[in-house]
Amino acid sequence: MNIADSLRDHYVREFPAEAARVVEREDELPQELSTLSAESLTQLLEYSDPGRLTSLFLSLAEEQQSRVLQLASIRTALLILRALAPEQRQATLDALPGRIRTEYSELLEFPERTAGRFMDRLQARYRVEQTVGEALAELRRSKTQRVRSLYLVSGDDVLQGRVDLQDMALAEPDTPMSELLNPVSGVAFLTSTEEDLVKLFDASRSDSIPVVDQEGKLLGIIRYTNLFQAAEEAATAGIQRMVGASADERALSPPLFAVKRRLVWLHINLLTAFLAASVVGLFESTIAKFTALAILLPVVAGQSGNAGSQALAVTMRGLALKEVSTLQWRAVLSKEVQIGLINGTALALTCGLGVWVWSQSAGLALVIAIAMLTAMVMAGIAGALVPMVLSRLGQDPATASSIILTTVTDVAGFLSFLGTATLLSGLL
Repeated sequence: MNIADSLRDHYVREFPAEAARVVEREDELPQELSTLSAESLTQLLEYSDPGRLTSLFLSLAEEQQSRVLQLASIRTALLILRALAPEQRQATLDALPGRIRTEYSELLEFPERTAGRFMDRLQARYRVEQTVGEALAELRRSKTQRVRSLYLVSGDDVLQGRVDLQDMALAEPDTPMSELLNPVSGVAFLTSTEEDLVKLFDASRSDSIPVVDQEGKLLGIIRYTNLFQAAEEAATAGIQRMVGASADERALSPPLFAVKRRLVWLHINLLTAFLAASVVGLFESTIAKFTALAILLPVVAGQSGNAGSQALAVTMRGLALKEVSTLQWRAVLSKEVQIGLINGTALALTCGLGVWVWSQSAGLALVIAIAMLTAMVMAGIAGALVPMVLSRLGQDPATASSIILTTVTDVAGFLSFLGTATLLSGLL
């Protein structure tokens, strides 16, 4: 490796996030970076946009691919493997050492957002019969970073407890690790859900949780930072999915990558917009006779849309945090109907007064007041029921709730306003 290669390797290793942003501007990994060490390439992929991760990985030589998968975090490795075509995935797995190949094959079978997806593989095993000096030497050889405690196992790999690094640092090198052993406050299994893990971390107040099998054998470790990152990604992905953007898209993702994922939902939104427009078309004659209705129509639709979004956000948060379940839909619906009645009444009075001052028409003020109250109640009902129904059907509420809600609130707003105006046309 010449001086230029050494400098590139050092830059990528020390500033992986910045290097990843530079590389993402290219269609594939630049030829100059093919000489990077496997460690630096792994760092580069760890910080890369998930939308570009697979293409960057495939631009590596086969030997580099195998080495990167051995060094990468489980999260990154699984993102890569799951994005490959079945034939490519099998060929890539076959090139890995037997133990790691088996591990990844098993992890690929686990559902999303379970402990098997969050845990770090064991870089070394620390046993109760070791001394402090032997355990520290093993830790140095493993090059594991950001560790505050070690988990000890027996001869048959059954978890025995944990030892704090601070206690090891203060102990003599020949001190048996068994003398420093502390009990483990909680363990996770491969199928433990993200909610289970959050509860474990909250109860144990620890920086990590061991993952064991049914026999108590240590399989891996979940770091708090890994779970926090996953929860953060899930939250931001939910925000993106609510507006029809892909969870994999990032701010600097390639335009075509973003277009392919957004365009379908934009077409769906277009169809729902035509549905709302057709409702307006039903009252064409009424609008032609009373042109003021066209001016005030967005007011009712806009207010009902905002009210529906508020109810939707609160309901989805309650479902995500397990504050409510779909079995409690009646209680949630009752609450939102009450809120709609109170807010709708207040807004109806305010809006009706404003329209009366503007138009000097008591009939028009009455129409928009009735429509505002009706639309607000309908928006609250939609905001509560849409995520509940989607969850009950086994769908992700974040994926389609926003588009469905927009359609419902628009149609409800248009129908309530124009329908009321048609019924009370004699007062206009």
